[in-house]
Amino acid sequence: MEVNEIIKPENLVYEKPRLMNENPMHYCPGCSHGVIHKLIAEVIAEMGMEDKTIGISPVGCAVFAYNYIDIDWIEAAHGRAPAIATAVKRLNPDKMVFTYQGDGDLAAIGTAETIHAANRGENIVIVFVNNAIYGMTGGQMAPTTLEGMPTATCPYGRNIALNGYPLKIGDLLAQLEGTCLVTRQSVQTAAAVRKAKKMLRKAFENSMAGKGTSIVEFVSTCSSGWKMTPEKANKWMEENMFPFYPLGDLKNKE
Repeated sequence: MEVNEIIKPENLVYEKPRLMNENPMHYCPGCSHGVIHKLIAEVIAEMGMEDKTIGISPVGCAVFAYNYIDIDWIEAAHGRAPAIATAVKRLNPDKMVFTYQGDGDLAAIGTAETIHAANRGENIVIVFVNNAIYGMTGGQMAPTTLEGMPTATCPYGRNIALNGYPLKIGDLLAQLEGTCLVTRQSVQTAAAVRKAKKMLRKAFENSMAGKGTSIVEFVSTCSSGWKMTPEKANKWMEENMFPFYPLGDLKNKE
């Protein structure tokens, strides 16, 4: 039997998103970023918005996001993506504008930009990848690091008396009048991936409908920073991250 007889078009269920470039990804094995990139590329293409979408890439693990998704990108200084997105959307209201940020970028150096953009209700989407650690720079403690969780800068675990409490930035943003959608998702299972894609689509639709700021938080893993295999990292996330950062909608205005 010939190969082309085995692999027929009608049997194709999944395929590479057409907006994903051929560049090999630099992410570590088991990293959540690749799956999230795929979902974003699929949603943009399905909405027919590839020529009208502008992404703001961060400083962090996803600093090279522009190498992977074939849309227009702007590189922001560390933490400043929401400020750049604000300017881009106000100058180009017909464009679909989103930021892609990690917890160090969004919830540490970029806390002010994030809060004020959301409080103003800018018609942008903020994609927030929360793995509770600084992944790119060596696994240091982040604002989102859990109590007792060891990192490179708190090897004996986060000490509340010394380091303060983990920051539930999603819960904080949900209290602001300018946000219309704040949802917390994950991508460790097929069912989770499907739900995450649905919420990403809603967030992008909200931005084009002028409903305000939408935040899609992904509770995710960092196998390298956590010093675990991808399988163990997923299990650790489910047992430790989900109880503190429970999945679901924190705010969903219709």
